[in-house]
Amino acid sequence: MDILLIAGLWLDGSAWDDVVPALEALGHHPVPLTLPGQGDGSASATLDDQVAAVLAATDSASEKFMVVGHSAACTLAWLAADARPEKVAKVALIGGFPSADGEPYADLFEPKDGVMPFPGWGAFEGPDSADLDEEARRSIASAAIPVPEGVTKGVVRLADERRFDIPVVLVCPEFTPAQAQEWIDAGDVPELAKAKHLDFVDIDSGHWPMVSKPIELARLLAAAAAET
Repeated sequence: MDILLIAGLWLDGSAWDDVVPALEALGHHPVPLTLPGQGDGSASATLDDQVAAVLAATDSASEKFMVVGHSAACTLAWLAADARPEKVAKVALIGGFPSADGEPYADLFEPKDGVMPFPGWGAFEGPDSADLDEEARRSIASAAIPVPEGVTKGVVRLADERRFDIPVVLVCPEFTPAQAQEWIDAGDVPELAKAKHLDFVDIDSGHWPMVSKPIELARLLAAAAAET
């Protein structure tokens, strides 16, 4: 199965370099994306540009596929499901939740000169980064790409309620399935509260399992794809 891989803020398609061969070995065709403004050199990119890039990748798929979003890009994966509900067989969300209609995409840290740079590891102390050694931290930080303000402050637009019919698997890294369910039940994740087919999968990692647990993550994604 084609598996579209969308990494979160500050990351390009190379974030999946250790996951891709593992998925291929399991019989799948992974397609890691490098988004406008996150690897293509465009500081003027907007959220609409990123959505267009994701949809171009979905439209090039020959059949139904699974779309995977990590962190903030869980919203991009959900936007793909909203725009192409007839083609998306499953949505996998890693360490994040889709924003609701009308919310900003990822206005999380103060922008500088029109971009939102990686804020440093202080913002991610604790469960997010506990499994990363110093080499991994240096690698992620040095490769981090400042995200254009036009992306982070872009407004999410969802329109097709058929997205709620698409099976969703939530991969829980720095939080547990029980915590995720509590947040959904409390009304903090309205999009997933309406999902008709939602499963939870635990992975013992921090926020970046594609770096710290790529083989295990690939196995979880392959298992999810096999259930479509």
